[in-house]
Amino acid sequence: MSQRRQAIGSDIADKIDAVRQSIDQAAAKAGRNPADIHLLAVSKTRPAGDIKTAFDAGQHDFGENYLQEAIEKIRALQGLPITWHFIGRIQSNKTRLIAENFSWVHTLSSLKHARRISEQRPAQLPAMNVCIQVNISHEASKGGINSDQVEPLAAEISKLPGIRLRGLMAIPEATENRQAQRKAFASLAALFSQLHQKGFKLDTLSMGMSGDMEIAIEEGATIVRIGTAIFGARPPQVNH
Repeated sequence: MSQRRQAIGSDIADKIDAVRQSIDQAAAKAGRNPADIHLLAVSKTRPAGDIKTAFDAGQHDFGENYLQEAIEKIRALQGLPITWHFIGRIQSNKTRLIAENFSWVHTLSSLKHARRISEQRPAQLPAMNVCIQVNISHEASKGGINSDQVEPLAAEISKLPGIRLRGLMAIPEATENRQAQRKAFASLAALFSQLHQKGFKLDTLSMGMSGDMEIAIEEGATIVRIGTAIFGARPPQVNH
């Protein structure tokens, strides 16, 4: 291994350790058990080698946004017991690839896509874990559904075979205003609690990224999706 590759590997491992320490600190501040908060490394645009490095450092859950890129990496690393999470926009003509290659989908926001994934999930695989994406900040550019649409969709998804509704996911509006960050996460947590009270057996709140992870944890996140703080700034995006 080249010295440069060794340096990159050490850097990724050190950053994973730092993120885990931040998770532990935020959990302690919130009076929560750190074991209840799971780190999802967002590896979009990153080469398979970086994912392997992170895996060797003890990180086994990875999130991908771009399906074709993800499939290439999944195939390259198929010998490793990695848990793959799809966290990008779902397209109807690509649901089969999602159903066949991932363990989690965080961005489900239509019954049509839920039905397709249910039908296309291979029988030999465990049920697909899914989260409903909520457009908590009401941004036209973001995916997800409004809060008042979540319960009816959750009720229908819960009837489908081959998928298991685990919880909710959101990408709040990007802001450095900590009060605004907290308000968005608290709104998603309140919706999660309401669904619980109505009998939905949910256990997952997928919320919080590199810039707002601590507040998300304080508001109840069980999965934080971290890319930049592990892999550094992303290279320029290419079309997928």
